[in-house]
Amino acid sequence: MTEAAEGERTGDRAYVTLQDVAREAGVSLATASRVLNGTAQVRADLRERVLAAAAELSYTPNAHAQALASSSSKSVGVVCHDVSDPYFAAVARGVMRTAAEYGMLVMLASTFRDPAREIEYVAMLRAQRARAILLIGSGFEDRDWERAMAAELDPYQRTGGRVAVLSRHRSLKVDAILPQNREGAAALARALLDLGHRRFGVLTGPRALTTVHDRLGGFTEALADAGVRIAPEHIVEAPFTRDGGYRAAAELLRRENRPTCVFAVTDVMAVGALAALRDHGVLVPGEMSLAGFDDISIVRDLTPALTTVALPLNAMGERVMSLALREPVNRRSRIERVAGEVVLRGSTAPPG
Repeated sequence: MTEAAEGERTGDRAYVTLQDVAREAGVSLATASRVLNGTAQVRADLRERVLAAAAELSYTPNAHAQALASSSSKSVGVVCHDVSDPYFAAVARGVMRTAAEYGMLVMLASTFRDPAREIEYVAMLRAQRARAILLIGSGFEDRDWERAMAAELDPYQRTGGRVAVLSRHRSLKVDAILPQNREGAAALARALLDLGHRRFGVLTGPRALTTVHDRLGGFTEALADAGVRIAPEHIVEAPFTRDGGYRAAAELLRRENRPTCVFAVTDVMAVGALAALRDHGVLVPGEMSLAGFDDISIVRDLTPALTTVALPLNAMGERVMSLALREPVNRRSRIERVAGEVVLRGSTAPPG
């Protein structure tokens, strides 16, 4: 056994994932899944390696099935990126309100946008015999992550577990609430063009996140349709946080040919950006307009109040929880789309 595997058995982690078994056996996640879940024939030597690794690591793939046979779990696992982010706090509030109506206990975990940690938390929730698992953070534009997550969720669902996600998660075969990020960002771009802006900057988070991919794509495509192109140096990537927005705005101000309007792909980044613009003596909206996305509650109280794309965050939490607890009528994934609404406030004005 490797030192890493030994460490996980002796206390670094109290559970073992399918990914651990695949790594120990030296096979792909798909092969390990087929062996342990009996979904397809696998070559004898590979099968023996996977079974030996599973035994060595004390992997228990049928924990959830055993739980369903012996009890009725009242717990729901909710995995988000960062519960301190007002976006996730608002969504989680809606989740918890609906869970309480069903008499369910919510277990909440923050991944801090670490894809591997997200998969590990899902494995832990399986081991904890959660009735349902909700992923309420952005998906990742990452095929390896998709395969690893599917390897955890597919057997969980086959044994009766329920899964629902908020935001786009590409190829996962699960129920989903989908905010219309691309369409909302495009509508915002058109509204800012109508104000007369033609020089834009964007403060963006990591592009591996599907939310960033969709919002940035919708915004830039709508501008391109109007014959407006954002200079590459005016698209600044930073962490999806208030401090990330501050640093990204400060960096943008150091670059030549300042834009007249800046779009931060989340309100949280926009809050940091507004502070940076003030600290650098830039008047908003007199010298530079600023817009965000989400409509977290604090942005209405800023000075000036923030232009944004409003999403019904509490309601989205309620809907994703209800979706997870409602019995499906067939095996097809259920998709509910949520439109955003452009709200023009004091942080945007025609360019001076």
